[in-house]
Amino acid sequence: MTNFFQNRKTIIGMIHVDALPGTPRARFDMPEIIARAKKEALLYKEAGIHALMIENMHDTPFDRQIGPEITAAMAVIGYEVKNTTGLPCGIQILAAGNRQALAAAKAAGLDFVRVEGFVFGHVADEGYIDGCAAEVMRYRRHIGAENILVLTDIKKKHSSHAITADVDIVETAHAAEFFLSDGVIVTGVATGQEASLEELRAVKEAVSIPVLVGSGVTLDNVEQYLAVADALIVGSYFKVDGYWANELEFDRVRQFMERVSRYAAPIPLSPSG
Repeated sequence: MTNFFQNRKTIIGMIHVDALPGTPRARFDMPEIIARAKKEALLYKEAGIHALMIENMHDTPFDRQIGPEITAAMAVIGYEVKNTTGLPCGIQILAAGNRQALAAAKAAGLDFVRVEGFVFGHVADEGYIDGCAAEVMRYRRHIGAENILVLTDIKKKHSSHAITADVDIVETAHAAEFFLSDGVIVTGVATGQEASLEELRAVKEAVSIPVLVGSGVTLDNVEQYLAVADALIVGSYFKVDGYWANELEFDRVRQFMERVSRYAAPIPLSPSG
């Protein structure tokens, strides 16, 4: 695939799409949901963002039995976002809809998926999530989606890792790399919470695949993270008052991108498949 990181530290702007039809908080029909996602995507592009990702964060409470309507809706939204902006675009489908995300990405021509529960098991707020590396990577091969990057959370936020308390984040990263992850994502304990710089440095030193930060990035700490990480996924900070469910605030994105514009370290990244 084309290296969407384009020889720079990459900032990925998160689009939390509105609650999808059939979910408890749904309030818009699909044309309105698509229009709102495209509007946000264009604001991100105007502000200079490098790449985008869509996520169904408003579909609370998250369902482990993800219906085909969710996968179909996310594929359509992803297609519209990518083709409206021309930017690289990824997708995550909650909760743990990893095969569904790959299917949607393949149909929509997207560039990467964010996968939770790739290695080891953990207890999330929606229940137990088991390791899925074999299932995900075989499915990627099965549908001919080897050009789609699989970026994987390790010691994921909103989760208890008591059952793997004897396995630290570095060993988890090693396992993800061994099971062919294209990049690992380090997060804080919850959406908007800072990731540990100590853990980030330890993971970066331990693996040869790219390391991303997946939560808690702000204008105040971005340079610390970019000194270590290869890419950042930013959502909450870009919203009004820094809260993920609020509207996107253009000036926050613009100022942030101006701050990080000096970083241009090459990042060789390609799918492991």
